[in-house]
Amino acid sequence: MSTTLLAEIRVPYLRATISNKNDQGLRRAQSDATTIGDILDRKLIYAKTIERVECRCCGHTEDCTPDYINDVKDSHCGNWVCGLCSEAVKDKLLRSPAGSVTLEEVVNSHTDFCQTTRLNPKLSLAWAMKDIAQRSSQQRASLMVKSSSIVPKIARTSSCFPCIHQE
Repeated sequence: MSTTLLAEIRVPYLRATISNKNDQGLRRAQSDATTIGDILDRKLIYAKTIERVECRCCGHTEDCTPDYINDVKDSHCGNWVCGLCSEAVKDKLLRSPAGSVTLEEVVNSHTDFCQTTRLNPKLSLAWAMKDIAQRSSQQRASLMVKSSSIVPKIARTSSCFPCIHQE
């Protein structure tokens, strides 16, 4: 005997197929509630595995999965480094001559840099501008010393207007 599918009823969490086989009525019913429950359980398990981690260099915190945290730690000598600091470390490695510095030295160098400059950004900017001003004044002073020893200064002998007429 052949079975003919008359209807498929889809209700949230319940799917039933009605077939006409000697008028037995409902042949098969399958509940989707268990599969949806499994999906929700997986999402809850996934949500529980997110951890907050702090960057070794700048102190920035991020929420990451343990797998991502382990990948970053493996690629940065056991230290978790945020994305911005990671790019800075990569840039320093690329700029340094091959084999001259190790990854650990670069991470430590960047950590020291972050700790000295990012404590108070306003003070960091002020110190940076002060250093720039000192360097430029030292350069000007060294140029003046060099120029004074080589070329004598031209003294002003007379005014641009030799005589002013008073009426």
